[in-house]
Amino acid sequence: MSPTSNSDRVSGSWHLKAYEVTLRAADRSPATQRAYLGDIEQFVAWAQKRDFAQPGAISKRQLREYLAFMTDRGDARTSIVRRRASLRSYFSWLVERGYLGESPAARLSAPRPSSPLPKIVVREQLESLLDEDWGTDEWATLDRAVCEVLYGAGLRVSELCGLDVASVDFKQGLLRVMGKGRKERIVPLHRRGLDSLKLWIEDAREEVANAQSPAEALFYNRRGHRLGVRDVRRILDARVARGHIHPHSLRHTYATHLLEGGADLRIVQELLGHESLTTTQLYTHISKSRLQKVHRESHPRG
Repeated sequence: MSPTSNSDRVSGSWHLKAYEVTLRAADRSPATQRAYLGDIEQFVAWAQKRDFAQPGAISKRQLREYLAFMTDRGDARTSIVRRRASLRSYFSWLVERGYLGESPAARLSAPRPSSPLPKIVVREQLESLLDEDWGTDEWATLDRAVCEVLYGAGLRVSELCGLDVASVDFKQGLLRVMGKGRKERIVPLHRRGLDSLKLWIEDAREEVANAQSPAEALFYNRRGHRLGVRDVRRILDARVARGHIHPHSLRHTYATHLLEGGADLRIVQELLGHESLTTTQLYTHISKSRLQKVHRESHPRG
């Protein structure tokens, strides 16, 4: 039997091709489709090495053994939690399609992911990033606009890279952002951010575009392609005078500063595009930690 036909046989016994079609039909992002399918393919490879030839041979015991295997291998708890979610989704799908009578993953537990407090950008670094004179060439104009939008609107880096020219409403001072799960939200942007975007669009964007540049994209990199996540990291590394700033730290700083300024938690949740308020509440701990630090350093009995 050829390798191709063997692969087809394996895919058929685990119904992976049909599952892939379902993922595409659910309009999930390409990255999510790859992650879910890749997680299941890894599990199937593990199961077959242990002579489990089809989903019906899998019980909760095997799934627990698989989670333990990943833990012993040193996989991050966040990765294990995601793969557990992938397994639950896959086995639920098998039940829905009539391939299984019940899902062995229905009440499968996994290690809780740790929730370290996200790092925020210190005041000196923020001032260095946003207030210093970077020059007036087209790349300095791009870098300024990127950093102003990251901090001024609290966007995820992927959201910033996905912005189009049509995403900016200069009259209303708003950005139309496509977030996780292809959910759109409207985010306000301050005047300095809008001015930096206007300068980029009117004075620099066309200068760096080429024949392959996507006409709708707001930001371009030095090859004329849509700006990517790595491009944003390079911008920050080149522009920060003291120390390293991760792009996501600007989003953390945005949220923390809003809460410290008195913003309502649910408003911050909406601005960040969080599905769960619990995720947003993490930033209240940062604010409390900073207040406690100031108290300890400033109060006579601190």
